[in-house]
Amino acid sequence: MSRTMVWLAYLAAFAGVCGHASSEFVVKLTGLAGAEVSVWRFTLGGLALVLVALSQRGSRDLITPLRQDPVPVIGLSIFGMTLGQFLFHWALDYASVVQVATLVTTMPIFVVFVARIVEGTPVTAPKIVSGIGAFLGCLFLLTDGVLHKVEGEIDTLPGILLALGCAFIGAFYLVLVRPYIKTYGAIRMTTYTFALGAPFLWVVCGVAWGIWVDPLTLFDRPPGQAWALVTLGIWNTCIGFILWLWGLGHVPDPARGNYLFFLKPVIAALLAYFILGSHITVTQILAIVAVTGFVLGEIFYDEIRQALARGRARA
Repeated sequence: MSRTMVWLAYLAAFAGVCGHASSEFVVKLTGLAGAEVSVWRFTLGGLALVLVALSQRGSRDLITPLRQDPVPVIGLSIFGMTLGQFLFHWALDYASVVQVATLVTTMPIFVVFVARIVEGTPVTAPKIVSGIGAFLGCLFLLTDGVLHKVEGEIDTLPGILLALGCAFIGAFYLVLVRPYIKTYGAIRMTTYTFALGAPFLWVVCGVAWGIWVDPLTLFDRPPGQAWALVTLGIWNTCIGFILWLWGLGHVPDPARGNYLFFLKPVIAALLAYFILGSHITVTQILAIVAVTGFVLGEIFYDEIRQALARGRARA
């Protein structure tokens, strides 16, 4: 793979992370509970993805993969990303935006160990150091003035557990789906996730919560809520997931590529400042620097090591 393609893969994965990082805010703007907003997101996102898939010659055939690999394609779609995203939306009913964004960021740590179990990928020292370091930075960001703000409000423990569950399930999905992305493409695999997940969540939301979502009522809602749902479906879902999965499917080292996900709480903190007007403390800034530094250190580990070797040689 050419160096240009590698950079494009990392750039696409980063753009996908930006889509993920902004989804918490868009979910809050909808004003809907996690179960209901999940149905809307998967319905609108699934429809948009089907249109995108049908518009591309390479992804137009949505039947053959279902015939050739029905169990992994359907299983990964419903019990992988669909279940993970459902837990993610549900977590926002209990925990804050920054809490959920930070805890879901543990996903790359799980990916490293899942890849070790499933694919036998070695867990190298740089991955261990950068993973632990970035995770500590995430915890630093999480505990700085966030936990005490929710005292007296609804218990955040369910949200924390749901967010961690999302990260755990998402890690297995990202490892197990990689060969199918290479075979069938990111667009088709993403389309299956949301198109097949939508009716599944529609039934779950109706049976468990008594909310039977009617997609035809989208624009009967207040304009702000309607456009938040459209944004969630098109940008955060259709565009964001295609870029993310395509990028991760083409980077040389998927575990390293997933470390870009550690930038999610950084982006979330910045969005909290610019969109919600939240104050960013010195501690949060230090955490952002730590997270970014460890991520960049992992991505450019070889280049940094070579530069240090050249410096020692000159000395």
